[in-house]
Amino acid sequence: MAKITTSKLLKMKQNGEKIAALTAYDASFAGLFDKNGVHALLIGDSLGMVLQGKADTLAVTNHDIAYHTRCVQAGVESALIIADMPFMTYSNPELALKNAHELMAAGANMVKLEGGEWLYETIRQLTQNGVPVCGHLGLTPQSVNVFGGFKIQGRDADKAKEMIEHAKGLERAGAQLLVLECIPVSLAQAITEAVAIPTIGIGAGNVTDGQILVMHDILGISSGYIPKFSKNYIDIAGTMQGAVELFVKEVQSGEFPDPDRTFN
Repeated sequence: MAKITTSKLLKMKQNGEKIAALTAYDASFAGLFDKNGVHALLIGDSLGMVLQGKADTLAVTNHDIAYHTRCVQAGVESALIIADMPFMTYSNPELALKNAHELMAAGANMVKLEGGEWLYETIRQLTQNGVPVCGHLGLTPQSVNVFGGFKIQGRDADKAKEMIEHAKGLERAGAQLLVLECIPVSLAQAITEAVAIPTIGIGAGNVTDGQILVMHDILGISSGYIPKFSKNYIDIAGTMQGAVELFVKEVQSGEFPDPDRTFN
């Protein structure tokens, strides 16, 4: 299988082909996802919650992400590998460069950063130094204490307009991919149309260029709360391989997410 690159994802957007992405944290699951058509794998700081049992993502370290990136890379032939940069690991461009180097050396093809305007210079520095960047707007989990909890973002007109401008600014700074989390479907559509780079939604409706979910949620092994926007595919498919195949199929057809898993 040919390696999926940022150029391939851009071409998919231009051709109207949907991108399927999942989180992954080890070689075995990464290999399963890769062989069954998942285009991009995110070593998410979500590992703080689903692997380490924390209430949020804030305690995850760059070394944690690097370790799991090495594990994922060992199981992947084709999928694009994206590594989250954890809380406070990119608070200035110099720190971001140092920590991104560790993640790229571990096998990442791209790093992901949460935030808007304040990241423009950091993104410019990363891309000038050969590090591809994925942006992340909307509900950015590293800012959970600022938001006062895990809440839908961009519901009022001023915040929505600001998010559209931030998306365009991230693209101008050099971001090549953009995750949109927990925002109204109308805003997700406006952002997707406003930028040339692909958008990957999670709780943002089926109007984005692709979808990403946490692997534990689609496989029904999350403990406790499962977000409204997620879907337990193993309950439907019966096997892990079937669950992944069905997820990819429903993303590509636009069937997932349905209106019940969308915010207005």
